Amino acid sequence: MFYRRAGIRHTRYQDERQLFPLGFDRLLILVILAFLVTAPFTIDRLYLAGYLLPWLIWSSAALGLNLLMGGAGQIHLGYGAVMAIGAYGSVHMVRFGVPLEIAMIGGGLLSASIGIIFGAAALRVKGIYLAMATLAMQYIVDFVISQTPAISGGSLATLQVPPVRFLGVSLRGEVETYYFALGVCFVIALFMLNVGRTSFGRALAAVREKDYAAQILGVSTFKYKLLAFWVSSFIGGVAGSVLAVCYLRAVSPDQFHIELSIQLLAMIIVGGLGSVLGPFLGAALILFAPIVLNNMLGFAATSFGMNIPIDLRAHLPLMAYGALVIGFLLYEPLGLAKVYGNVRNYLLVWPFRHAQR
Repeated sequence: MFYRRAGIRHTRYQDERQLFPLGFDRLLILVILAFLVTAPFTIDRLYLAGYLLPWLIWSSAALGLNLLMGGAGQIHLGYGAVMAIGAYGSVHMVRFGVPLEIAMIGGGLLSASIGIIFGAAALRVKGIYLAMATLAMQYIVDFVISQTPAISGGSLATLQVPPVRFLGVSLRGEVETYYFALGVCFVIALFMLNVGRTSFGRALAAVREKDYAAQILGVSTFKYKLLAFWVSSFIGGVAGSVLAVCYLRAVSPDQFHIELSIQLLAMIIVGGLGSVLGPFLGAALILFAPIVLNNMLGFAATSFGMNIPIDLRAHLPLMAYGALVIGFLLYEPLGLAKVYGNVRNYLLVWPFRHAQR
C-alpha cells in the first residue's frame, strides 16, 4: 500500500538511478531526518545525550566496519583498536592546539595508515586466518597504548579533552555536540549510500563474491583489498575522534578493549551485512536491548519478589549479544535490514499474494 510502484514510469536514467525512487521511501527519510534535526527541542536532554548521541556515534563506526565486512567481505576483529588510534591521535592533536577539523582528519589518516599495515594480511590469507591477524592487531594496539606513557600517560591514566570548536562553534553543550555527531554520521551514511553506485563499490562487491574470479576479470584484488581497509579504517578513526570529543570527553586505555570490537561486530551482524540501514538498526538493538532487559528484570524483581544476583544482571548484556548473534545467524543471516526488506517487498504488491523476490 505504502510502497506501491503503480504509476512510476522512468523516462530518464537519472530517475532510475535515484537513491530512493519510491515516494514513500523519500517521505520516510525526510521524517526521520526531521526528527533527528528537531530532537534537541522535542525530547529531554537526558535522552538526547544518553541515547541518541551514542547511537549516532556507534552507527557511524558500524558503517565503517560494514564497508569492510559487508562490502568487501574481509573479516576484522580489531575495529576497536582502529577507533582507539583515531581517538588518541585526534586528542593529542587537539591538546597541542590543532583545530578539531584537522585533528579529526589526522586521526582518521593515522588509523588508516596503521590499519592498512594489518590489512595487508588480507593479501595472503582469508577467513579465520585473517580474523586472527586482525585480532592480533587489537591486542598489539591495546598493549602499545597502555604501556607507552607518551600516548596514554600510563595504563591507568586518563587524557582529558580540552574545550574544542568546530567551524567556529564551541562543542561544550549537549546540543552542539549532538549536531556535530549528527553531521558526521550524515556524511558517512551519504558516502555509504553512494559507494555502491561507483566503480569502487562494484569492485569491492566482485572481491567479496570471488576474489580470484574478480582478478581474472581485471579487478586488482591487491588494490581494492587495501583500499577497503584504508577507507574503513579512516572512517573508524573519525568515529573514534567523535566518540572521544563528543561523548567520552576523555580517553583511557580501558575504553577500547576487545569488548568494543565484539560489540561493533554484533551490530553489523544483527543489523545486516552489506546494508546501509543495517548498522543503524543493529546499533540501536545492541545499545538499547540490554537497557530494556535490565529494566524488565528490575521491574520483575520488584513486582514478584525475585532475588536476581547482581553478577547475573551484570552479565546479561553479554548473554544478550551472544543470543542475538546466534539467533540472527540461524533464522535471518542478513539481519534486521533483511527483515525490513521482506516487509517492504510484501507491501510492494499488497494485497496480492506474490511478493517480489
